[in-house]
Amino acid sequence: MTTAQLSVVFFLQMAVIIAACRAVGWLARRYLGQPQVVGEMIAGVILGPSLLGLLAPDIQAMLFPKESKNILFVGAQLGVGLYMFLVGLGFQSSHFRSNAGSAAAVSLSGMAAPFLLAIVITPWLMGHPGLFNPALSTPQATLFMGACIAITAFPMLARIIHERGLSGTPLGTLSLSAGAIDDAGAWAVLAIVLATFGDGSIVAVKAIGGGLAFAVFMLTLGPRLLAPLGRWAEREGRVTHSMLAVTLGLFLLAAFTMDAVGIHAVFGGFLLGAVMPKGFFAQEIRRQLEPFTVVLLLPMFFTYSGLHTQLTLVDNWGLALVTLAILAASVLAKGGACWAAARLTGQDNATALGIGALMNARGLMELIIINIGLQKGIIGPALFSMLVLMAIVTTLMASPLFELVYGRKARARGELGALQEQEGDGAELRTAGGKAGSA
Repeated sequence: MTTAQLSVVFFLQMAVIIAACRAVGWLARRYLGQPQVVGEMIAGVILGPSLLGLLAPDIQAMLFPKESKNILFVGAQLGVGLYMFLVGLGFQSSHFRSNAGSAAAVSLSGMAAPFLLAIVITPWLMGHPGLFNPALSTPQATLFMGACIAITAFPMLARIIHERGLSGTPLGTLSLSAGAIDDAGAWAVLAIVLATFGDGSIVAVKAIGGGLAFAVFMLTLGPRLLAPLGRWAEREGRVTHSMLAVTLGLFLLAAFTMDAVGIHAVFGGFLLGAVMPKGFFAQEIRRQLEPFTVVLLLPMFFTYSGLHTQLTLVDNWGLALVTLAILAASVLAKGGACWAAARLTGQDNATALGIGALMNARGLMELIIINIGLQKGIIGPALFSMLVLMAIVTTLMASPLFELVYGRKARARGELGALQEQEGDGAELRTAGGKAGSA
């Protein structure tokens, strides 16, 4: 396919992607009570081989030829990374400091329980031919399964929290903090598995060491180095194009750094956003970047992941039973452990249940990890499909379960204004004060 042909296909792809994400997102909100983000995830799967590829394979192949997927991949990484930068802009470090003990406890519990569960179920899974690579050792398979169960849908978690108007609350900040730590730990474990499976120890050293060094640098020196941006914006009374260019350049460097060390671009974006000057500067940056990021770029991320999802591979009762076992164990290990840790660190029961419901969602971060596992030959297509189903179900559970266990309490305190039906897309992120923020 020529460059000119790729250009034509790309514009058609984007038109279809935007239309599908908007339509399915609206249907999910209107009839299923799900946030926009869940509808967009489903839209991505619909456009892939699981539905469109089954019903109209020629149309699906025409819309998403193999040659175009590299372009879609780059746009997807830009979209999810920039989105997490916007989330970081609204991150309240004061809430994190006041809940540091709870965040650490929830995060560690949300990692320890899944890995203990993986120790129990992995030997059983390895007894089913084709789920894991035969050359994989039990410790390697256990680490990989632990990372898959421990992962949290960090971008989705952030978007659900902001759609619910909880971005400045202790629950929202605690969940985001614990989710960020969980996912960073899961990526570090994945790096170890890749290193021991043949990519070399340098992969693990670079990922863990580089990620820690970057985080320490950003959290200690970042606020001081970036403070002049805030003062510049206040002097001008606006965020100029030059300020926006500097900000986007810094975001791209942060995303590059995290990708280069083997973690993920989303953490670079989130860390940079978290240490950016707050107040007027952050509000203006969100106002300028939000619409383009949410409407155009982020749907590319959902679609790219959906194109690599094929749910029809779970096609017999034996595999269905294994899938149900993985799902049940994952919910108990992740959601149950996070709830218990929150309760033990002083959170009331409704808040603890809300945290457990949110942390239990796996979303597309799970899809990223298992796609890496499939590409590297760690797992087979059948286990890949089971884990996709687990990711979808736990993500679909998050919003209604959260509403059930926490919604009434939050409404009584005036924290869930975003739950009311809106005529628009309802996908905007809100600050704690109720002002429109990023999505």
